[in-house]
Amino acid sequence: MTTVNGGVSFWYAASGLPERRAGLVGEVEADVCVVGGGYTGLWAAYYLKQAAPELEVVVVEGEFCGYGASGRNGGWLYNGIAGRGRYARSHGEDAARRLQLAMNDTVSETLRAAAAEGIDCDAHRGGVLEIATSPAQLARLKERFAHEQAFGADQVELLSAAETAERLYAPGVLGATWTPNGARVHPAKLVVGLAAAVERSGVRIYESTPVTAIAPRKVSTARGGVKARVVLRCTEGFTANIAGQKRSWLPMNSSMIATEPLPAEVWEAIGWEGREVLGDEAHAYMYAQRTADDRIALGGRGYPYRYGSRIDQDGATPDGTVAQLREILRKMFPAAAEARIDHAWSGVLGVPRDWCATVALDPATGVGFAGGYVGSGVATTNLAGRTLRDLTLRHLGKGGRTELTELPWVGHRVRRWEPEPLRWLGVHALYAVYRHADRHEHARTSALATLADRISGRG
Repeated sequence: MTTVNGGVSFWYAASGLPERRAGLVGEVEADVCVVGGGYTGLWAAYYLKQAAPELEVVVVEGEFCGYGASGRNGGWLYNGIAGRGRYARSHGEDAARRLQLAMNDTVSETLRAAAAEGIDCDAHRGGVLEIATSPAQLARLKERFAHEQAFGADQVELLSAAETAERLYAPGVLGATWTPNGARVHPAKLVVGLAAAVERSGVRIYESTPVTAIAPRKVSTARGGVKARVVLRCTEGFTANIAGQKRSWLPMNSSMIATEPLPAEVWEAIGWEGREVLGDEAHAYMYAQRTADDRIALGGRGYPYRYGSRIDQDGATPDGTVAQLREILRKMFPAAAEARIDHAWSGVLGVPRDWCATVALDPATGVGFAGGYVGSGVATTNLAGRTLRDLTLRHLGKGGRTELTELPWVGHRVRRWEPEPLRWLGVHALYAVYRHADRHEHARTSALATLADRISGRG
């Protein structure tokens, strides 16, 4: 059996791609128009109808709900959020701590809502295990552990090499952190089930309807338009396809592979009985899960960015990237070194210039947006959707300020990315530095990688 490459993602391999809903025809009106049928847009629509069933809510999606990152990600439902350190510097540590505590709660809220709607998404709350495989990585791990405790993630535990081996055997691991604030999910089952729940609530979903322009109270497509008092842009990595948004968020590529189901003797050698979602402290980091049918699904950055913010549509992955991911698999899990790779795929995530997730709604125009999750979106989208709900209800005169609308990521603004060719040159140079650092640093973090963090906005 050869590796399937593309086809959106492995997560649709068993069920097939969803049957598409009808597209928009002509002009329609609504109270709220959500652009984008991924997690962010669907959660926003879901919570809006829960809070105010009388609202007319429309979702417009260019392909089908879950076509983008929501149907391609690594299934990490966890409490990480992009930009917490920057928000601590700009708004104070108490504000950043409130944001972190909200993210901790979001893991439980997402699982609660999925269960309430009967969405079987293979959820398993095994927590988050992040490992270090060199002294430099171990130093970064310990530093991050201290930060997590300071920001209210006090359930995080620092594990020795021996304690880590009790959970997972991977050669050369020097230590790890673990927190219960994480769960494995099947991304496509979650988004498909969420779309069905949103539709049951009375939201109109139009698929196969790419949006060409967004303006106050108006969404334009080649098939017609939507007039609405509030327009919410929830397009994440596909934002560059919207007129005027080419440099707002950079569409960063991330790629994954999935092995065949592994036999019991392989799992006996690896361990991983807790089925934690798994990451590491590399600069060009790895993320993985043990799937419900006992595969290893593993991802990393691969080819990070396409010139001109172009977006690959079907998930096809370069052979070199597949080879890189396979090598990571072999080094980390020697017992699975000869496992067949059943599927490889890629997708894009939205990266702001300062690497900070953001949610906002302009009261002057009624146009809102959320995104810039930088790969931590499975849970963050739920918090973003609830925050967009509160901002929308306030704009429509149906609510006021809430704890969510006062979080420090609300209304954050960031400068645009550089024009080409600077954007392409910069991203590829930075990731070349990160990979060089991962190969050659040992006792301490590479000074070049630290400089790259500052230049890129990650630091």
